[in-house]
Amino acid sequence: MFSKSRINESTGRSDNARAPEAGPAPTSTPVPRPSMEMGSNAGSASAPKPKPAASVLSADLQISGNMRTSGDVVIEGVVDGDIRAHLLTVGESATIRGEIVADDIVINGRVIGRVRGLKVRLTSTARVEGDIIHKTIAIESGAHFEGSVQRQDDPLAAGSQSSASSAQSAAPRPAAQAPQPAAAPQSRPQAPAESSRPAAPKAPMDAKPGQ
Repeated sequence: MFSKSRINESTGRSDNARAPEAGPAPTSTPVPRPSMEMGSNAGSASAPKPKPAASVLSADLQISGNMRTSGDVVIEGVVDGDIRAHLLTVGESATIRGEIVADDIVINGRVIGRVRGLKVRLTSTARVEGDIIHKTIAIESGAHFEGSVQRQDDPLAAGSQSSASSAQSAAPRPAAQAPQPAAAPQSRPQAPAESSRPAAPKAPMDAKPGQ
């Protein structure tokens, strides 16, 4: 007869032998995530740059000379010279003596000279003394204007051509050659003076008779 203890031991050993050995738990590999810094750099590169602020010339500023910029300009002072800009705003206290050329021109002050622009606007406080060449123009009631108005499809190009021609005309011309002195007339040799002929001898006076 078999004892119960031996039967239990044999069954326990068989279960242990059959049970497969548990291997090491599989390790999960981390999935790379896109960096947030790269995304922010890409967004900043694709974002459009903000438009620079307009340059302002205050009322206590006076400039003598030409100005040229591709941006916007607001003038409140005095400028003696030509101005070239994208958007030009002439303040009420401003005075410009020269030609102004811009895509968009708004005049609130005084301009003495030619005005060239695609869009020109004269407000009620504007005072312009000169010709205006434009594509579109608007003049408010109360504006003071002395000159002629001419419409052109491309007034800016006409302004560049006129400036080039004026620059050529202003270029110094070569000095004219000094006139050569006239040749002095050659003096002819004077003919020798005729020798004075000897005077004829005087006839002897006859002696008086009886002496």
